[in-house]
Amino acid sequence: MHAIDFDLNTLRSAVTLISLLVFLGIVVWAYARRNRERFEDLGALPLMDDVAPEGGRHE
Repeated sequence: MHAIDFDLNTLRSAVTLISLLVFLGIVVWAYARRNRERFEDLGALPLMDDVAPEGGRHE
């Protein structure tokens, strides 16, 4: 029984470590300078006025 607990705890530790590394990777990617302009443009989209498609109505 003790060996099973050790394996389960090792698995939990490995999953926690992998999750932390994935999280840190996402943070580094999100704050990378090369993505800044694109994210600023995407962040401004909700604030822009909608443009009616040609031939359609704008409601």
